[in-house]
Parts: sequence; C-alpha cells; structure tokens
Amino acid sequence: MEPHPPVVHRRPAQPRGAVLLLHGGRETGPEPPPFWNLPGQRMRPLARALRRGLPDTVVAGVRYRHRGWNPPRADAARDAVAALDSLVAEFGDLPVVLVGHSMGGRAALWAAGHHAVRGVVGLAAWMPPEDPVEQLADRRVVMFHSDRDRMTDPRGSWLCVARTRRAGGRACGVCIPGSDHAMLRRAGLWHALTVRVVAGLLDPAAMPAEIAAELAAEAGGGPAPGPHRIGYEPIAVPGG
Repeated sequence: MEPHPPVVHRRPAQPRGAVLLLHGGRETGPEPPPFWNLPGQRMRPLARALRRGLPDTVVAGVRYRHRGWNPPRADAARDAVAALDSLVAEFGDLPVVLVGHSMGGRAALWAAGHHAVRGVVGLAAWMPPEDPVEQLADRRVVMFHSDRDRMTDPRGSWLCVARTRRAGGRACGVCIPGSDHAMLRRAGLWHALTVRVVAGLLDPAAMPAEIAAELAAEAGGGPAPGPHRIGYEPIAVPGG
C-alpha cells in the first residue's frame, strides 16, 4: 500500500516554514482509519489555531495508511517520513516542525531524523522508554503532558527529555496540570502554547523565555534515570 500524501491545510505564497501534524492511534490496527476518525478530529482545532497564529507557515497533516502502530513495523513513523518527503518535494527545503499527539507524538520523535525537521512538539506522547533517541541528537524537542493523563504516562515524556539531552539534543518538558489525554480540558492553553513553541522552533527569537532557557541548557547533562528518578523536572504551567 502506497503512503498517502499529506493533507495541506495552508499554502502561503512565500512560506517561511512548515508544521506537520500527526494524530493519535492505537498500538495494533492494521485496518485503515475510519472516515470519522476521532484522533484525527482532535487535531482540527489545533490546525485552526496554527493557521491563525502562523499565517506564513505551511500547515499540513499526515494521513495514516493503518490505524495502529503495529510493532515492529512502526507504520505511523513510516507514514510520517513519507509525508516529510512529500512536503520537501512540493515546497523545497523548508524547515519543518513535527507536532504529534499520543501515537503521533511517538511517530514524530521517530521521524525527527529526517533532514527537513527543525524540531518536535510532543503532545501527551506515547513514548516507551526503550524507543530510540539517537535521531534527536541535533534536534530541539518540547514535550507537553498533563499530570492527570490516564492514557499515556507523563513520566514517559519527562524520561524522553532526559534521554534526548544525554543523546546530544536540546529538550524541554512542560507539565499542564488539570488537563487530560484528549487535551479537552484547558484546550485553549494546549493550543496557545503549541503555536508559540512551533513559532519558536522556526524562529528562536519567538520562543517563550522559560522554554528557551531550558532548551539552551547544556546537552548531555543530568543524572541517569532510575525507577524513582528520571533526572528531569518539567516546567509546570499554572493550574486552574
């Protein structure tokens, strides 16, 4: 089955960069996603926020061939790489930021070694501790997670940040208290922060100051993770 081309939601006349959205899925699902696919629908408000906030940026979304990750094939990551190739073929060597939710966050991290990728934003990402991070060595990674997520463990995101730093990447974690896996509670905050961080990954001068300071921290530092200590403390935005 041939990969689907990405769905391009915005084509600016003179784009300065691109953002590629990757929605969630499930661990196993060889069938195609249904026409009314809830994980895909969850990304629509975020796509609108990115189009409003970044008018000179291409906004596109990945269309998966399969509903699941389907180990060991990692189908969603393969589709992400194919979508990146398609964006390069259409728009040239624009810097690309990958934004992935849940399984899409895992796919974004796996695909981050693509030459077009400038950085990754993981939203409630599914990130098992054994997943590779070597591809993140020269990338900037910002992971958002709620402390009340019951679908994916936020500790996976914070461990990913620590492992990315030790691999030579620049990484930061942001905890959003009182939200959920689907990003429905405090949705406006998820969207606003994502827009600001994507803007900052494309132009470092636009990055929120606290996140910029974390990303500027020396790569390779931090204690080794253990069962009760991951060696990284995320930024916590206000609750309420």
